[in-house]
Amino acid sequence: MEAALFVAWFEEAARLVRADRDRLTRLDAAIGDADHGTNLDRGLTEVLKALADTAIESEAQVLTTAGATLIRRVGGASGPLYGSLFRQMGKALETPVTLAGFAAAFEEGVVAVERLGKAALGDKTMVDALAPASRALALAVRDGVGVREALDQAARAAADGSKATIPMRARKGRASYLGERSIGHEDPGAASSALFMAALATVAG
Repeated sequence: MEAALFVAWFEEAARLVRADRDRLTRLDAAIGDADHGTNLDRGLTEVLKALADTAIESEAQVLTTAGATLIRRVGGASGPLYGSLFRQMGKALETPVTLAGFAAAFEEGVVAVERLGKAALGDKTMVDALAPASRALALAVRDGVGVREALDQAARAAADGSKATIPMRARKGRASYLGERSIGHEDPGAASSALFMAALATVAG
């Protein structure tokens, strides 16, 4: 897993978010501020600019640059949360990057999101997609699965986790203020997290 793969990850994530921007915004309109799709689309555009302007020397640098840019450029909660995810991953990533090392760094990134958002599995947040993806990666490493299949499994776990937020009652963030009215809506952060994992599986294939 080389630096070019990580750059391609953000390029594909930006493409998927741009294509799905309106749906993400509609999801956020139902239980949030109606800006998740537009904010994340703008933020990822800034990430690609930052990466293009940076002399990339390592895989970790791609992640920390992306994380710092998202924190600075994306409004609402998603910027700091995604920024923390990628920045912590970059700090934890060891070279050369193996699947086991990536899985461990990803787990640390998810923990950073949980800590910042004070969220856990079942709270109807992006953690409901990220934590299952992290678990899937850990199981893939344990089972000796190759990189492509491991990332496919993580992407499927994230997608399933995102869909699982639909019947949940939100316990964190703006959506929690809606109480029972938050039930029946997919969490927008979980939906975009699933897109990030799908993007990684695509470029790794």
